[in-house]
Amino acid sequence: MAFHEVRFPDNISRGARGGPERRTKIVELASGDEERNASWANSRRRYDISYGIRRADDLDAVVAFFEARNGRLHGFRFKDWADHKSCKPSETPNAADQLIGTGDGTRTAFQLVKRYASGSQTWVRTITKPVAGTISIAQGGVSQPSGWTVDPATGTVTFAAPPGNGVAVRAGFEFDVPVRFDSDALDVTLDIERLGSITSIPLVEIRR
Repeated sequence: MAFHEVRFPDNISRGARGGPERRTKIVELASGDEERNASWANSRRRYDISYGIRRADDLDAVVAFFEARNGRLHGFRFKDWADHKSCKPSETPNAADQLIGTGDGTRTAFQLVKRYASGSQTWVRTITKPVAGTISIAQGGVSQPSGWTVDPATGTVTFAAPPGNGVAVRAGFEFDVPVRFDSDALDVTLDIERLGSITSIPLVEIRR
């Protein structure tokens, strides 16, 4: 299995439905109380892209993309229009958005992450598919236009010189979700006007 560093067509993904999924086991006790346990430490995103197909040409593009990925075999990039930035959807990413680590004078590699906070709770999401050309980095509140590189296939930021001890390293970026098709078949329907449709095209996030 390989991962193809190609993004699913934006004009179709924009109409997709989906979002994060959690897996929780709930046991109801005889007393009526319940116990809840998280089976997954991290969420996993699922989408249905059939809602983004509006024209016969869209259908043709989906079939071609599906065949080129060999169905479920190969992963690819997907833009989640509801959550694809290090900041709020209405804002533009900047270098102060996300804390990705603190320097110790030795460490040179830092992983891009996005934090989701509500009240006193925070969940940290690892970002592995940043969009090239959208990434900015800051050290100690100062933007760093150079002296670092980012691997767009892993989301790892590598500095030429290690950030100093106690220096906050922050980043701003756009990102894609690594996904694959969750079916090896496309159920295509042609109506009397020769416009095509597919009842469901499920995608699932790839977690490693």
